[in-house]
Amino acid sequence: MLFTPSFARALAPVAVLALAAPATAQTADVAKVEAHLSAVQSMTANFTQTDARGRSLRGEMQLKRPGRVRFEYGSGANMLMVANGSTLSFIDYEVGQKSSWALNKTPLGMLLAAKPDIGRIARVVPSNDPRVLVVRARDARRPEFGTLILAFVKSPSAPMGLLLEGWTAIDAQNKRTTIKLANQRYNVAVADSAFQFAEPKKRKR
Repeated sequence: MLFTPSFARALAPVAVLALAAPATAQTADVAKVEAHLSAVQSMTANFTQTDARGRSLRGEMQLKRPGRVRFEYGSGANMLMVANGSTLSFIDYEVGQKSSWALNKTPLGMLLAAKPDIGRIARVVPSNDPRVLVVRARDARRPEFGTLILAFVKSPSAPMGLLLEGWTAIDAQNKRTTIKLANQRYNVAVADSAFQFAEPKKRKR
């Protein structure tokens, strides 16, 4: 599955290849991440999406558990990425096309689950910065879910002491999406209508 042409390869390849942390720290840190995700029922943020060639797109994200997220691209990029609870869709209004996938067969399915349960499939990987916690989640039993690499900054003011800094989602075809967040706001009002969208109109040739 290809998310979009600009959804590319990256987020700290060194973190993916690093040795796992000690077992005791693994269990405690993964539990913290689960607690954080469970505590966040909604979220808004600005995001930057960067591909392997250094090309970036920016926009605004709205998230509401379970299974809903909206990436609205700015700077004249006339497209959306929306998950409505069961389906993840990419809509390109410029060319009049829509592509859709079952959400639970994408890496984002893990992030948006009603009750995130990543203990069996998640591993903490070392970070060069002690303030940053990096977790790699992949279910070998269900490879269609892909891999999710989450980066958190330890912050006392954030839910369960963790601030989600961003993530890389790697799908079953090894296509990577890197998202960097800013201006995160947790458990704020997000309307259900945010996860609706107008169908694209095919351009006349």
